Amino acid sequence: MERSGMNSPQTPAESRHESAERSSQTQHDSATLRKHFVLDTNVLLHNPNAIFMFAEHEVVIPLTGLEELDRFKKNSDDTGRNSRQVIRQIDRLRKEGRLLDGVPLNDLGGSLRLDRCDRSMDFALDLDEADNRILAVAHAMQVAGKHTVFISMDINARVKGDALGIPVEDFEAQKVDADWLYTGHAAITVPGEIIDELYNERQLPLAKLDSYLVTENLDGESAVLTPQTNQFLLLKSIEDESHTGLSRLLADTDHLIPIAGPRRPVFGIMARNVEQTMAMDLLLDDEIKLVTLMGAAGTGKTLMAVAAGMHKVFKDERYDKLLVARPIMPLGRDIGYLPGDKDEKMAMWMQPIFDNLAYLLSTRGSHLGQHVESHTTEQRIKQLIAGGNLVLEPLTYIRGRSIPHQFLVIDEVQNLTPHEVKTIVSRVGDGTKIVLTGDVNQIDNPYLDASSNGLSYLIERMKGQALTGHVTLSKTERSTLASLAAEIL
Repeated sequence: MERSGMNSPQTPAESRHESAERSSQTQHDSATLRKHFVLDTNVLLHNPNAIFMFAEHEVVIPLTGLEELDRFKKNSDDTGRNSRQVIRQIDRLRKEGRLLDGVPLNDLGGSLRLDRCDRSMDFALDLDEADNRILAVAHAMQVAGKHTVFISMDINARVKGDALGIPVEDFEAQKVDADWLYTGHAAITVPGEIIDELYNERQLPLAKLDSYLVTENLDGESAVLTPQTNQFLLLKSIEDESHTGLSRLLADTDHLIPIAGPRRPVFGIMARNVEQTMAMDLLLDDEIKLVTLMGAAGTGKTLMAVAAGMHKVFKDERYDKLLVARPIMPLGRDIGYLPGDKDEKMAMWMQPIFDNLAYLLSTRGSHLGQHVESHTTEQRIKQLIAGGNLVLEPLTYIRGRSIPHQFLVIDEVQNLTPHEVKTIVSRVGDGTKIVLTGDVNQIDNPYLDASSNGLSYLIERMKGQALTGHVTLSKTERSTLASLAAEIL
């Protein structure tokens, strides 16, 4: 007799049947959630570790991509190094199984598979083009019912993929939100007596600002500010707008210190606005080993960095030499197209640095040698270079070196990838200070943007560290005409 209100006990067969159904449903759900990411070659050249960044999903590399990597591997720049690294990693994965069938990448269920790129398939685009063959792989997988996503840093490739109905995405790893990028400074309104205390006591407990750390975000909404180490706070008096105080949150403390800027010119130049005062404070502080300066043309970032380097090397003798480098990214062309030998080519590509040096040495730095009035600016620069205290070179030659006791300035960092920036900063030896400058609105690298370049990535990841500091400069000081052009054009 059945007992009312109670379930009948399951037989072993029924229990096994339900267990099998649950297992089948779990596998189905897993297969439904699992994605298949087809990687464009530019993703691998941008970050050679990209294949390991897709967790439990499948990474698909078309054989056409391997052919493209093979062409890049002979290059002496980062594309060559990255392509060789990717090829070595794939070669190591061969030990895990047959690559065409797929091999495991991690303990999460992620895998890597190579695809043959079947040219006999019916496809709308010309399969003689390498990009189209890679797109065809993604298209065929999608038609087969797989949850496929095409990943590319090439805008045109993404547009073509979207036109073919393929889900497309940019490579989002190591990207930052450019609209909310850390600026290194903020302004808050406080009672006048707090500003007076900052300067009278030469310090101010951060806790005294707790009630006033409310700022407006880009949308005009109120937001609570959390000050970062070495961040600048511009204090404005509630009673009198002209009563202000500039401070910086000192590393490893909960106190602000007042910032007034150097009283004497730094190799002949003085800060012209509050942002330049902040930048100069970071540049001259030997405790801060890494400084990033971002700003539009004419904001003075490179000039201040070089001036601070000249001051520290030649006047204070704090560092053995000043090394200034720029990435060779002249709108995608190598310096080989320039006339002359290597030194003449480099002189043309380093001309913006020479311009800054010429400005600093034209009426300044008379202590660098006797009878300087008998030398032209160009001769004085050559003297400094010949003496070994000033080194100008392309960024390519820095890789693999250890750079101790130097003041290192890297210009145009917005044209570097996060991986390249990591490589450069890791070259810094004992006693070296490194300054990286750039403008994320002037990127010549075709596969980078304001969110994915190395400068933005470095700023966002290194904020709040005791050894680092950053300032975003917005006011153009190059000339009245330059300021007018920046504002109107």
